[in-house]
Amino acid sequence: MNIGIVCYPTFGGSGVVATELAKGLANRGHNLHILSYARPARLDSFRTDITYHEVDLSTYPLFEFPPYDLALANMMVNLIQFEKLDVLHVHYAIPHATSAYLAKQILNSKASKVPVITTLHGTDITLIGSDPTYKQVVDFSINQSDGVTAVSEYLKNETYRHFDIQKEIEVIPNFIDLDRFKRSEKEHFKKAICPDGEKVITHVSNFREVKRVSDVVAAFNKVLENGVKAKLLMVGDGPDRQRAEQKCRELQICNHVRFLGKQDPVEEVLSISDLFIIPSGSETFGLAALEAMSCSVPVVSSNIGGLPEVNIHGETGYLCELGDIECLGSCATKILTDETLHQKMANAARKRAELFEMDKVVTVYEEYYKTVKEGLG
Repeated sequence: MNIGIVCYPTFGGSGVVATELAKGLANRGHNLHILSYARPARLDSFRTDITYHEVDLSTYPLFEFPPYDLALANMMVNLIQFEKLDVLHVHYAIPHATSAYLAKQILNSKASKVPVITTLHGTDITLIGSDPTYKQVVDFSINQSDGVTAVSEYLKNETYRHFDIQKEIEVIPNFIDLDRFKRSEKEHFKKAICPDGEKVITHVSNFREVKRVSDVVAAFNKVLENGVKAKLLMVGDGPDRQRAEQKCRELQICNHVRFLGKQDPVEEVLSISDLFIIPSGSETFGLAALEAMSCSVPVVSSNIGGLPEVNIHGETGYLCELGDIECLGSCATKILTDETLHQKMANAARKRAELFEMDKVVTVYEEYYKTVKEGLG
């Protein structure tokens, strides 16, 4: 099949999943066309079976903000028409599903057999989509899609709760490349960071407010107060980094915390980690947690959104109520001070991650494409 995939190019979950899905489909012999306003972060090598199309945003004095949705729709029209797309799969409802609807209207009967599949990832529903400014557009665009998927049961339920959706939503979870995300020998790296044999706690995110990175620092401080020798590795960057750094200064623990910035080979950091903390205020799936688990790292997370579908309480780690720093700290301490428990949870985390193995989930998407396409006749 010739498959078009539309995504944002960011380090966030939707862009990562869309790009990795494209790679997985290409490995199965399909031809992929990726559309975005910049090259996606995970599209980091040349392949003859994946073509990247940059959506050009021409600037005119008339437009304070160039109309990306219109430029994207125009690119979709060209790809459907000239690359003979069999499927157009858009990740994130706004504005991708809307642009896809417009593209099909422009092509009219020529595009009637090209299904548009919309995958909902999270903030397109829970944050942006529920804004009255966009709600009716989101309602309409999702209902006009030929197929709709969500990355967790939680997100599916939230979509039905907040929107008037008449479509059946198929839950297809995020996935993991088990060959890439597996624990590897990095003792020299760990020795350099932890010369005195300290435990390593890691957090990975885009440092937005919803990730509650200050809670990570506060929970880590509780671990230190409980007498555990440890280092905290903060991977990523974003608007709340300065707030987290300030929290370190207030608690006077900066010498125990390392801010590593954005790291593409994050599996190398996870390979030296003993624990992963993700206290997010909203997580529709928790891909960062899954990546840690795939590297045999137990997880302590907030008990919200899709995280309980990934991190199983008492088995792969622990769940704490949102903002409960005491719980985060005590659960982390419990795992780090009980070697038997730690090993048991590390093994369970990897086993749990294997249920989300990339090839299994790509197969589900492939079959879903066929089902939706057949439904159009």
